[in-house]
Amino acid sequence: MVVGPVNQLRSLLLPIVAGLVVGGFNPWVLGATGAGVVALLVGGFVTWRTTRYEVAGDHLEIRKGLLSRSRRTIPLERIRGVDVTSTLLHRILGVAVVRIEAAAGAVGGSEDGKLDAVDTAEAERLRRVLLHRKAVLVGRTEAADAAPAGDGQSPAPGDDGPAADEGTVHFAIPRSWYLYGALSLGYLLTPFAVLSALFGAVQQTAGEWATDAFIDWVQASDRNGLLTAAVAAAVVIVFLMPVFAVVSYALTHWGFTLRERDGSLVAERGLFTRRSVTLEKRRIRGYELLDNPLERLRGAVRLRAIVTGLGDTAGRSVLLPIGPRDRVEEVVDHALGRYTGTLRRHPRAALGRRLLRSVGPPALALALAAAFAPAWVVAVALVLTVAAVPLGVDRYRSLGHGHDGERVSVRSGSLSRSQATVERSAVIGWTWRQTLFQRRPGLADLQVTVGAGAGGYTATDASFEESVGFAAGITPDMVRPFLAGPRP
Repeated sequence: MVVGPVNQLRSLLLPIVAGLVVGGFNPWVLGATGAGVVALLVGGFVTWRTTRYEVAGDHLEIRKGLLSRSRRTIPLERIRGVDVTSTLLHRILGVAVVRIEAAAGAVGGSEDGKLDAVDTAEAERLRRVLLHRKAVLVGRTEAADAAPAGDGQSPAPGDDGPAADEGTVHFAIPRSWYLYGALSLGYLLTPFAVLSALFGAVQQTAGEWATDAFIDWVQASDRNGLLTAAVAAAVVIVFLMPVFAVVSYALTHWGFTLRERDGSLVAERGLFTRRSVTLEKRRIRGYELLDNPLERLRGAVRLRAIVTGLGDTAGRSVLLPIGPRDRVEEVVDHALGRYTGTLRRHPRAALGRRLLRSVGPPALALALAAAFAPAWVVAVALVLTVAAVPLGVDRYRSLGHGHDGERVSVRSGSLSRSQATVERSAVIGWTWRQTLFQRRPGLADLQVTVGAGAGGYTATDASFEESVGFAAGITPDMVRPFLAGPRP
């Protein structure tokens, strides 16, 4: 009765405040505001009274609505994940949001379900029940453990599934890890994102009045003083960027834990908004290690899972935040199994292509600037051209692919580098692509196709001949029928 109205009122808070400021204590404005608040409270009461859910047999059923009723049935065997999230408001009230992600039904629609403001203990129990019953239905758990709870009704706490178990804790974030937030470009840009959101909110609320007032203020101000203040503000923001980055990183990943429980990996994180994501290990096909130049200087990486049928991949596949590579690889070794092979370097011809792609655009801009632009533009273009040389070299050094007998690994990128490692059994195809400029030096882009994650991971500018042998050594039955020459 509280969560729904408060969430809706939060989105209307700025318009209400703006209306009261502009209209003053006008009886019509006050009456409209009061009526809106009452309507939200009545809506919250109706939602609470009409929402019901039941775990019965092989499905979960969710019913809600008074005038417009809905009844959603989710087969348990189609459930892909059950996540539990608690915002600050939810945690104050002792409730949580349960999100059930399921495969699309026969009509092609989404079967995802959401239960908002469920008691925290009930949310954890419901997740355990749903995942356990699904395991029974697909034959991965002994049926003896799946005794139904009383006439097909919603099971009482403790009556269905195994008892609550904390499982094996693979990782608990130490406080020193929060400092790694200063290495992430996304967290470093937090102040600008906050200022942009604040400006957008003011613009939408006050409209042209705020814009005109700001313009009038700028025109009335002393230009030199205004420029000095702007430069000083920019310097302060730049110096505070690492602080904001660390704070943002800490808020997002506060108390991060990764544990293995009931055949799943459970990642929990967050200070104000606490989120718990469950990934079944049988659907995890591999992992990605991601970093940028700043993170590489400190030997830090991020860890994401490569999972089949996962929605919101960027948010739900995070297994570890930014941290030291050796510790991340240790967790990978215990939780998933680490790639132990080496990566094959790509031909020297790939270096020329990486340099051409990185240096070419700024060099062209430099030539145009030298002909038509002022000196300062030429200087900027020259700096960018010189800086592009080590970027191209680093892109080439990052290229690589390999196979250790059980897993296939592909690495590429520089400003955002990714090393994807997938199980050999997850490879469902290979794709070779050759441009006109790749044919002469004998290069090709080899994509490892998997039914998980991004769907495929590419070894850029690999040797065409070597890549064919590489693929044939991993999935011989798949590749050899297409090779020229006598067949074995």
